[in-house]
Amino acid sequence: MNNAIAIALAKREWIRFIRQPQRVVGSVGQPLLFWLFLGSGFSPSFKPPGMGEIGYLEYFYPGALLMMLLFAGIFSCITVIEDRDQGFLQSVLAAPVARFSIVAGKVGGAALIALFQCLILLVAAPMVGLVPSLGGTALLLLGLILASVGFTALGFGIAWGMNSTSGFHAVMMVFLMPLWMLSGALFPTMGAPFWLQTVVAVNPISHALTLIRAPFYADVPTLLADSAYLGALSVALVWAALCLAFSLWRVGLVEKGVSPVPGK
Repeated sequence: MNNAIAIALAKREWIRFIRQPQRVVGSVGQPLLFWLFLGSGFSPSFKPPGMGEIGYLEYFYPGALLMMLLFAGIFSCITVIEDRDQGFLQSVLAAPVARFSIVAGKVGGAALIALFQCLILLVAAPMVGLVPSLGGTALLLLGLILASVGFTALGFGIAWGMNSTSGFHAVMMVFLMPLWMLSGALFPTMGAPFWLQTVVAVNPISHALTLIRAPFYADVPTLLADSAYLGALSVALVWAALCLAFSLWRVGLVEKGVSPVPGK
């Protein structure tokens, strides 16, 4: 029964998504426009040392994929607040199901939506000369999955305690956008101040970016022998697991009589 509930919640998220085309336009269009406009504008002056003849459109492409996961996670987790306002969430919580099924269904559905949107942008990869191998594609999908689970699980946990969609959106943009900007998605961190390199090193999103960028440039044996890539993989796994644990903890508070919305 628990598996059926999780699948039903994930399916509901997908159906809601395809019935709201404006969500597709918003979550796909904004990263795409960022990539095209910033890439075209900065390409003539983008000459980072030690990176060869790479253009900014090519450099920023993995960051645009990560940005798409960020926006997809934000928009998808807003449904947590909408479901509570409509009474649907209370009905699910009253059912005799494991709380993990609720988290798995909502987070899993949102993560699948984010991956679907990334697949749309991946069509543009050959335009900038980024064509991963078959094994590299598998590692790229692994990186996208871990990043999407981390974003959506964190968004779910934060949305659980919010009573306003506008407030949730503002918190996520103020909290997650700086983390994305300080991940190396917008600019290389080589030669940056020490404090900035330290922030990038401890930022889990920068490690998720490494998992997305690396498969475009190296084959599977090389990556699996690279300590930096394996370290990024470990950090991304721990980050996704901690975000899921945070969501489960937030849902578990309901069983202890704590309202998911402050003041209620």
